[in-house]
Amino acid sequence: MADLQKDVRAAVDELVESGAERGVQVAVYRRGELLVDAVAGVADPATGRPFTSSTPAYGASTGKGVTATIVHMLAERGAFDYDTVIADLWPEFAAHGKDKATVRHALTHATGVPGVPVGTTPEDLCDWDKMCAVIAGAAPWWEPGTRFGYHPQTFGYILGEVVRRATGKGISQVLREELTEPLGLDGELFFGVPESELGRLARIEDAAPAMDLPEELLAQIPFFREVDGYTAAPRAALPDAAFSNRADVLTSDIPAGGTMTARAVARMYDALLQGELVSSDRFRELSSPAVTGQDEVVGGPSTWGLGYSIGLVSRPTVFGMVGSGGTAGFADTATGISVGVIKNRASAGDFTTVERIGRILFQ
Repeated sequence: MADLQKDVRAAVDELVESGAERGVQVAVYRRGELLVDAVAGVADPATGRPFTSSTPAYGASTGKGVTATIVHMLAERGAFDYDTVIADLWPEFAAHGKDKATVRHALTHATGVPGVPVGTTPEDLCDWDKMCAVIAGAAPWWEPGTRFGYHPQTFGYILGEVVRRATGKGISQVLREELTEPLGLDGELFFGVPESELGRLARIEDAAPAMDLPEELLAQIPFFREVDGYTAAPRAALPDAAFSNRADVLTSDIPAGGTMTARAVARMYDALLQGELVSSDRFRELSSPAVTGQDEVVGGPSTWGLGYSIGLVSRPTVFGMVGSGGTAGFADTATGISVGVIKNRASAGDFTTVERIGRILFQ
């Protein structure tokens, strides 16, 4: 295991020294033991503040895995089950034929509500009640449960509102009370970051300038298509560096994303693997393929467990979530290891760093 720490540390050092990354953290747990805790680079290039193991950074959709974990913990306690009809908890969600959509459908991106209004702004995403009302009143793109397609933002609001309706608490409060405090992860795993903590966060930077594609070309990309004034990817609220550094975004509950350290998200997956959070039967269900086939939003094949992508780093036994900036949190049921990769250079769907760490761990 000393060699593993050495090899990962050498990789993150080289990534920073080469200019591929500005700052990067990698953590690996197995059976409660922190096997790898490697970090290199700076958290804020303007000040030279170092990136340390305790520096949280915005991880975009890597936070979806945290949202799913909270849902499973509450299901374990009987707050609801996977086949609970969402409208039984949240009556407004029944509008336009969504009355049979279930928590299972939400976890597998199958509710048929992947989109938000085309003009959605970051300010809109920060308004929980507004977004929940918009989503509840939306017409589904397909009959819930008949197909699936990645829900970039609505995943977090739908499941977050299920959590709120079932517990009477916002999802950040549930995260703190049920997960971060019991696991000793306070200050390292957030949805809405307390304002007093903002100065600790890494600053996100874009790896490359945004591509200014013509509208006719964007319209041909499934992810950007519009359906009756809704889109899965509102242009004004894409998770680039400007979005990811906004104080209002960071301090709001937007649980399709999250802010975290590598060791915090790795420890969460380790706790799942070790049976600290849910039963062994529930763990087998949540980490196994639930839906597979053509993704109606992304436009290609994908496989989902209950809230987690299956098959990350080219291993069918790995479940977890990646973030659009190139971050990841995942676990491997075959080896029993859990991994977090957090960085502050947003690489816009380029997971080269995650894949490189995967090759070291699973060679």
